[in-house]
Amino acid sequence: MRKLEGKKGKIVGGAVALVIFVLAMLGPVMSLVQSSKTISSSGSIRGIGVGIYQYQNCTSPVSSIDWGMLDPGSNKNVTVYIRNEGNSASNLTMNSADWNPSTASNYITLTWNYTGQTLSVGQVIPVKFTLSVSSSISGITDFSLETTITASG
Repeated sequence: MRKLEGKKGKIVGGAVALVIFVLAMLGPVMSLVQSSKTISSSGSIRGIGVGIYQYQNCTSPVSSIDWGMLDPGSNKNVTVYIRNEGNSASNLTMNSADWNPSTASNYITLTWNYTGQTLSVGQVIPVKFTLSVSSSISGITDFSLETTITASG
């Protein structure tokens, strides 16, 4: 009986060692498979001749957009309300600049759904901004940018 218990102990011990070995080998592989980067971001936004607001009633001005945590290959939408605060009808232009790090603009794009319509004095329109992160982004864990919306006309 004693010999059988000894062999059984060796088999169980070998099985445990095998499981530990397999888990040790799978660890790095699983971390490669489950790897994901999350990128934190922020962006300032300012208007020239326009007000930029969180709500349609224009009671809460927006000076920055917190894009939150973004994954490679993801998009994030934020809607703001833009009011023509000049004294003539205007069209809008958008400019994104001061990317930090500067290489972020190679992997991240900011677009909007503004279609070029003329805004009358005091008119408010919703504008959706979309921030898109390339699935091939590399070496960037956080970034910032400055966006300017300008009314002209």
